[in-house]
Amino acid sequence: MTTTTTTTTAVTNIATLVTNNPDLGEGPLGLLKDAALVIDGDTIAWVGPASAVPATDEVHDAAGRAVIPGFVDSHSHLVFAGDRTAEFNARMSGRSYQAGGIRTTVAATRAATDAELEANLTHYLAEALRQGTTTFETKSGYGLTTHDEARALRLASAHTDEVTYLGAHIVSPDYADDPAAYVDLVTGEMLDACAPHARWIDVFCEKGAFDGDQARAILTAGKAKGLLPRIHANQLSYGPGVQLAVELDAASADHCTHVTDADVDALASGNTVATLLPGAEFSTRAEWPDARRLLDAGVTVALSTDCNPGSSFTSSVPFCIALAVRDMGMTPDEALWSATAGGATALRRTDIGHLAPGARADLAILDAPSHVHLAYRPGVPLVNEVWRAGVRA
Repeated sequence: MTTTTTTTTAVTNIATLVTNNPDLGEGPLGLLKDAALVIDGDTIAWVGPASAVPATDEVHDAAGRAVIPGFVDSHSHLVFAGDRTAEFNARMSGRSYQAGGIRTTVAATRAATDAELEANLTHYLAEALRQGTTTFETKSGYGLTTHDEARALRLASAHTDEVTYLGAHIVSPDYADDPAAYVDLVTGEMLDACAPHARWIDVFCEKGAFDGDQARAILTAGKAKGLLPRIHANQLSYGPGVQLAVELDAASADHCTHVTDADVDALASGNTVATLLPGAEFSTRAEWPDARRLLDAGVTVALSTDCNPGSSFTSSVPFCIALAVRDMGMTPDEALWSATAGGATALRRTDIGHLAPGARADLAILDAPSHVHLAYRPGVPLVNEVWRAGVRA
């Protein structure tokens, strides 16, 4: 019989360690000062004061830096081709954002080869990893044919377990005159082809995309195929998306920019996370989501990039943290929690987003003594090292 041994590594001389476990340290972040942690294989085995760190095979000196959980980006659109530089330039010159711009990316994505799409995907994944993102969700939605949606999900599933079927991004240009037939396709043949490659199903519930009844039909069909729902909700206007998300026990309602008191109450009373995406508001000069209102009501909030070529072309969670603190009423502690533990909750994961014993060893070492510097020093590349599943990236 053979036995498998793993290497243990102590990361020590940590100025401040964010565990996201209040039982382990101070406040909601479970903050420990002058700390250390031990990695055993791909798992966190121990956290505590540096003075009490147990013996390990290897020692890694954090050199007085802060250590945080790896970011969990629970909303991105990374399987695409082309870019929308001209559209962004026009928007910054005064044109408003409209959902229909997605059609430009659809045309480029359909024309791209599998190799081109995968090269683009891996480029942005590497970019995100360098900035501390160790878990990401990504969606289809730029193919809008059965073939192109299925291949997007197949390509994505080679790189993450958190894959979302978004055939209902907009009504395909091929069905502009018959939206009902497109809903039939999304809930029928396309769903059958895509479900084996995905964990989640999503819909853009918005004027210019899908209304509440269409969104309910799409998400219900996905649930019947074993896919778990999440919703693009209330981004551009008030609408039924948030209420529908709670009704269907969606893991997250994403954007939540225009919400009523009833929407906030529904989120606070349910299990649905409000995922806020400030990169979209930054890129479209739209009204900021009111994170303070949601947090004060007891809503669980996640913070993600919405990385996509049209309305939020950033892979930087630290940038989104700085925006959330500056413009959305979040404290630095709340923003970091939302970008780590909040994202994990939005993916219904308990193994990531924190650094307590038993968690996956996903962490970022900052070139700063405190996580507060993520908002305090916006635009500065503060992520010094990234470890994913116990391996230094």
